Amino acid sequence: MDKISGPKSAVQYLYPPVEPFDRRMLDVGDGHEVYVEQSGKPDGVPVIVFHGGPGGGCSPAMRRYFDPETYRIILFDQRGCGRSKPHASVEANTTWHLVDDIELIRTTLGIDRWIVFGGSWGATLALIYGITHPGRCLHLVLRGVFTMTQAELDWFYGGGAGRFWPETWARFENLIPEDERDDMIAAYHRRLFSGDHHTEVLHAKAWSGWENALATVRSTGVGGDSPADYARAFARLENHYFINAGFLEHDGWIMDNIDRLRLVPGTIVQGRYDMICPPATAYALSNAWHGCRLHMIPVAGHALSEPGLSGELVRVMDRLRRG
Repeated sequence: MDKISGPKSAVQYLYPPVEPFDRRMLDVGDGHEVYVEQSGKPDGVPVIVFHGGPGGGCSPAMRRYFDPETYRIILFDQRGCGRSKPHASVEANTTWHLVDDIELIRTTLGIDRWIVFGGSWGATLALIYGITHPGRCLHLVLRGVFTMTQAELDWFYGGGAGRFWPETWARFENLIPEDERDDMIAAYHRRLFSGDHHTEVLHAKAWSGWENALATVRSTGVGGDSPADYARAFARLENHYFINAGFLEHDGWIMDNIDRLRLVPGTIVQGRYDMICPPATAYALSNAWHGCRLHMIPVAGHALSEPGLSGELVRVMDRLRRG
């Protein structure tokens, strides 16, 4: 594992970079191709990583939470984002399409059961996949839990988090006329899908910037300027899923079905000061899910790159490696 001098950084906790031994585009139907890669040990313990968003895409850094001498590491870009095609498309792009894609990846790679690792929306998708296919999951490792409820969406897009970051919220809110601010997700939806590229990019950067600004515990409230193509895909896909409540049958669907995970062990790593996905959800989930352990990290926010979160996630995966 990497050791670096100087102030603590997420990098010091991670395994050295590894290159994939397999990259492919997988035809999943409906006109979509999904990017899939494998790295680490080809006959090792399989672990699949679910990235956040929806729309975030995977990155090489996500390989570094796993001992490459132990794990067969599988990353993929969900429909419409990253290297998957068509880019930024919301056609035939729902939670249930993604669950089917995950199963196609599993059978294509000849895997019977695997560890599922995901954070934020990736944790949501991991829970939904686990509830739907519990027999395929060795363990769920979740970070920054989000269960796709209206209360959680209201917290982040209805002004709850904005009470802690009023100046940052104002930048996000001021792009929308006052008479539309009672439903910011719908207001942004109209602009992200307006058909005018300039309007879509302007609002996509604001949407992405609001989330990025609150990701870390030491945030200054400035989210940076994401590249236009990335911001547009991220914002359109995320908004598409949120305006459709994750395509779940009813509000609270995950918690109502959590008993289906009673035989699947789980570990949650949660930042105490997560402004995007507050820890109350992780706490409630851990209490309802038999066999789940919650690790609350004292000085950490939401981002995977937070040192406390990174360090604990590596320790969790090392413990699972040892059985």
